[in-house]
Amino acid sequence: MTVTVKNEFIGFVGTYTKGESEGIYSFLFDADKGEIRDVKPAAQLDNPTYLTISKDNRYLYSVIKKGDYGGVAGFSIDAESGGRLDPINSQLQDGASPCHVSVNSQISNVLTANYHKGTVESYLINGESGFINPTASIVKHEGSGPNKERQEKSHLHFAGFTPDEKFVAAIDLGADNVMTYKVHDGKLTEVNRLSVKPGSGPRHIAFHPNGKYAYVMTEMSSEVIALKYNNAEGSFTELQYISTIPEDFSENNQGSAIHISSDGGFVYAGNRGHDSIAVFKVNQESGHLEMVVITSTEGEWPRDFVLDPTENFLVASNQNSGNLVLFSRDKSTGKLELLQSNVSVPDPVCVKFLHA
Repeated sequence: MTVTVKNEFIGFVGTYTKGESEGIYSFLFDADKGEIRDVKPAAQLDNPTYLTISKDNRYLYSVIKKGDYGGVAGFSIDAESGGRLDPINSQLQDGASPCHVSVNSQISNVLTANYHKGTVESYLINGESGFINPTASIVKHEGSGPNKERQEKSHLHFAGFTPDEKFVAAIDLGADNVMTYKVHDGKLTEVNRLSVKPGSGPRHIAFHPNGKYAYVMTEMSSEVIALKYNNAEGSFTELQYISTIPEDFSENNQGSAIHISSDGGFVYAGNRGHDSIAVFKVNQESGHLEMVVITSTEGEWPRDFVLDPTENFLVASNQNSGNLVLFSRDKSTGKLELLQSNVSVPDPVCVKFLHA
C-alpha cells in the first residue's frame, strides 16, 4: 500500500464528540514544507477517543460509544483517497466505552482497556478482512489506591503488547499497578504484577526499542517511572522516578501520554495543566532518564502527541483548546521547535500516522 506521496504523510485524530466533533478526522502532513493541512472528517461515530493502526496500514481500530454501549470499531483505510475510512464492523458491550485500543503486528488480536469498568478486553480479528470477532477474554481488575476520589476502584488506562508480543502490558491507574499477561488465542492469563508508588496513578507505558527498559507516565504524580523489563518472565523492576513538571509548579497537573523515539534516545511525556511536553534523554547503559527541556504545547490540556514517520517532527493534540500543534524535532538533542499551532480539530485526543 502506498503510504506517502513525495514526503507527505496521512494522519488521523481521535476525538471526543461531546461538542462540535463528528468523530475521527484525517489530515495530510507535508514534511518538506513542515505543514499540516486538509483536516477533514474521516468517519462519523461517538467518542472515538483512541485509535490504533495495523502494521500494514490496512486497518484502523477505534474505541467507540453507541448509546448505552461501548466497544471497538474497525475500518479499512483507503490511503489513495487521502485517508478515507470504510467501516468493517464493531463489537459492543453494555456500559461505558474503553479508553485505549491496540492491535498486534500479526493483525490477529485487538486489546482494549476500560477505565470505568476496570477491565481489559481481548478480541480476535481476521487479518484478511479486519473483521472483529466477539470478545475472547475479559479480565476484571479489583483494587484501589490512597486517593479516595480518583482511586476508589480499579481504573485500567492502557493495554498493549510488549515489543516481542509474548505478553500484554496493562496499566491500572486506580490500583497503582503495572501488570503483564500471557495471551494465547486471545485468552489473557496474568503472569506478573508490579505495585508502583501509592497514589501515583500510572497511565500509559512506552517500551525502549531494545526491549530491556520501559517508561510509565503517571497521571496523578506527574512522573515518569523508568523500569527494567525482563522479557523472559514478563516482569518489571523499578529503576527511577523523575518529575515531568518544574519544581515550582503547584497548580493542577495531570500526566497524559508518553512516547519514545525509535532509536531509544529520547522519551517525551505530556503534561495537562502545565500544558507542556517534557523531553528526557535516555542513558542507554542504565535506562535512567535525564531532563532535557520542557516545551509548551501552545494550547490547553495536551491529551496526546505523536512523532511523524521521519521522526523529524512531533504533532501534539490540545483537547480543551481544540488545536493540533506541529513541532520540528532535533534528533541529536531531542528538543522541539514550534512550527504551526493553528490547526483546528474539535476536542482532539489521540493522533496517529500511517506507518512508513
